[in-house]
Amino acid sequence: MTKVLLIEDDPAVRRGVTLALRRRGHEVEEVASGEDGLASLEDFRPDLVLLDLMLPGMSGLEVCRRIRAVRQLPIIILSARGDDLDMVMGLETGADDYIVKPASGEVLEARMRAVLRRLAPQPSGPPGPDGPRETHGRLVLDRQALQVFKEGTELLLAPSELKLLLFLSAAPGQVFSRQQLLEQVWEHSYYGDARLADACVMRLRAKIEDDPRRPVYVQTVRGFGYRFGPL
Repeated sequence: MTKVLLIEDDPAVRRGVTLALRRRGHEVEEVASGEDGLASLEDFRPDLVLLDLMLPGMSGLEVCRRIRAVRQLPIIILSARGDDLDMVMGLETGADDYIVKPASGEVLEARMRAVLRRLAPQPSGPPGPDGPRETHGRLVLDRQALQVFKEGTELLLAPSELKLLLFLSAAPGQVFSRQQLLEQVWEHSYYGDARLADACVMRLRAKIEDDPRRPVYVQTVRGFGYRFGPL
């Protein structure tokens, strides 16, 4: 059972989404504003947040920023606004996925499962001298603990950022297309929107690179996609 915090101001949408999720065995806390959503984080302690963008008072984008500043909690934007600008802004703010309303219970369930799997421990090889940790330049990755350190300081990465980094770093130097990343990280073989991958790469670079304009770790291979290193 997944504990889902639904932040949505439309009563009809709240009822529909809540009913669909509860039928599938999830526990749902529904609130109508960003302020109430932030207040519910501590008491309800959700596993995942479904977040509308157009909220009264505090906007959904601001709610996303505030959650992402302190938590690795998965965030899926659920919005009626499906134009490019809104989607890009939502993804760049830190959301792990973006669903355009109306969406069926099956779509919600599939996308929730996909983002939650990004928090599952990653396979690793035999332990080295530092145990399960891998060193890549000034980054240290622990695939079992799902932790990333830069010069001894742990980095707070969103689930999509973490899985993207772990996936690319498992094959240093190998180039992956955006579609391959969508399939492997977002599990969106049916939803080939490169903006998900591009926005996540941009956010990840801002956290792990000394100069995101001259990336050392997550590099662009023009016309093909992205690769990790080589360092």
